[in-house]
Amino acid sequence: QVQLVESGGGSVQAGGSLRLSCVASGDTASSYCMGWFRQAPGLEREGVAAISSDGVPRYADSVKGRFTISADNAKGNLYLQMNSLKPEDTAMYYCAAKRHAYGLGRLATSEYEYWGQGTQVTVSS
Repeated sequence: QVQLVESGGGSVQAGGSLRLSCVASGDTASSYCMGWFRQAPGLEREGVAAISSDGVPRYADSVKGRFTISADNAKGNLYLQMNSLKPEDTAMYYCAAKRHAYGLGRLATSEYEYWGQGTQVTVSS
C-alpha cells in the first residue's frame, strides 16, 4: 500500500505557472510508475503526464511543451511543473501510482492502483 498526498494547486491567470507536488508514503520500496491526472466537472478523468518505474516520461498532447513531470525517488515525491496555463487546464489534479511499469509512463486511469485526494487548479482568462 502507498498513500499519496497532493499539494500546490491554486488559482492563477492564463499564462501563469503552478508547481504541483505529491508525497508518497507507505510501501516506497517497490518501484512505481507515477502519474498526474485531472478531472474537470462533467468530464472523465484523463491522464496528463506520467513517469515510468525506470524514469521515462510521457505527456498528453494537450500539455506537451508546457508541463514537465519529475520525480525525486529518494524522497518518494512527484512533481508537475505547469507553465503557460490555459483556462482549459482548470480541473482537479490527482496523483496516482502503479507498481512495476517500465519503458514509458502510463496515461490510462484504469492501470493505476493508488490515488491521492486531489488538488484544485483554476486558471482564469
